[in-house]
Amino acid sequence: MLTIIKIYTLNRAATVAQKLLQIKAIKLSPQSPFTWASGIQSPIYCDNRIILSYPEVRNYIKQALASCAQEFDNFDKVAGVATAGIAHGALLADALNLPFVYVRSKAKGHGRKNLIEGELKGTERVLVVEDLISTGGSALKAVEAVKETGASVVGVLAIFSYGFTKAQLAFDAADCPFKTLSNYSVLINEALKTNYVQENDVQLLTDWLKGVNIDN
Repeated sequence: MLTIIKIYTLNRAATVAQKLLQIKAIKLSPQSPFTWASGIQSPIYCDNRIILSYPEVRNYIKQALASCAQEFDNFDKVAGVATAGIAHGALLADALNLPFVYVRSKAKGHGRKNLIEGELKGTERVLVVEDLISTGGSALKAVEAVKETGASVVGVLAIFSYGFTKAQLAFDAADCPFKTLSNYSVLINEALKTNYVQENDVQLLTDWLKGVNIDN
């Protein structure tokens, strides 16, 4: 099993943000926003699948997930959220030498019509792994699917959060702890330090998040 090195929270958040920017897993474009699938005009686009193509970054993220996982109550199984959380959840389970399952967005339409792939007996304590928290909807849907088997969920762990108030309220309402390795506020600070964005861009980036939180 991987020897887990404690990575302290503040250093971890900044380092993760730096690495995500370096490999372009996260892109910032305050002057020319991206359009999300939801239709939201956003100055940020995050695709944590790109981490998998960079072994050095992938190993750091795996180590950081393993370190952060120790901040939850004890658990004996890891569940990844389809699709982007599957690989990162499997990496974490491997690092901790624990069993792994993953939760589909909807049950298969054929065969055994599984919603959860892998063995989940309903007696386990499960940590759910997602790649990204926006509104929290997909992660909390997976949490409910796990709970419906009779298993308990100790919380949700993700790589990055946009910092939407809607997500925090949803997790609070579900009485489900969640942690992320890094977040939008830290990312902006790191982007400014490295000249990825300029000082005048910071206000645009900050105002966007405020606007989303007001609207939701």
